[in-house]
Amino acid sequence: MWKGMNALELHAVTDGSKSVEQLADIILSISASVDYVHIREKEKKAGEIIRLIELLIKSGFPNQKLVINDRLDVALVTGIRNVHLPGRGIPVQKVKGAFPDIRTGVSVHSLEEAVTAEKDGADYIMFGHIFQTNCKKGKAPKGVDVLRKITECVKIPVIAIGGIEPGNIKQVLEQRAAGAAVMSYIFSSSDPENAAKLLRRGEKASEGF
Repeated sequence: MWKGMNALELHAVTDGSKSVEQLADIILSISASVDYVHIREKEKKAGEIIRLIELLIKSGFPNQKLVINDRLDVALVTGIRNVHLPGRGIPVQKVKGAFPDIRTGVSVHSLEEAVTAEKDGADYIMFGHIFQTNCKKGKAPKGVDVLRKITECVKIPVIAIGGIEPGNIKQVLEQRAAGAAVMSYIFSSSDPENAAKLLRRGEKASEGF
């Protein structure tokens, strides 16, 4: 499932500011350019998220490319086998113990948290924020040096997140990250489809560094 050293997985993470219909349109438009879409909708009720998932699948979006953020209940009732847990969410060992076949990722913010997540059974980790981003105003970015330390210390895939765009995605690849997760560059764009294509082109241009 993971592409390895010379290609990044591209993860698009929803930003919680769109309606179900708007999200469906955007996600369908970027389908060909991204590997996964994380449904991260903290303010939406379970029924709304389920409606979004059903709309996407009915429209032909591959369910294996969907990742449900935090809402394990929604993943279970919709049959989605990918779940991403926030750092203070359900403990990953509880999820993997009860549902070993669900691919489960965890958000981490330090090397220590990354090592713990791997020990607890996470299938992958998401680390950030790497670069300056409006989503984390006033908070200093973690930077690529810490990202590199994490990729060197854990064996599970590391997905980088935070301020990633076509101009700096090469730096993520250089640190041996397995993937890049993007929120605002895609979901705040006036042309999400083109934004996703530009990210993919930037990633491909950086192969073979």
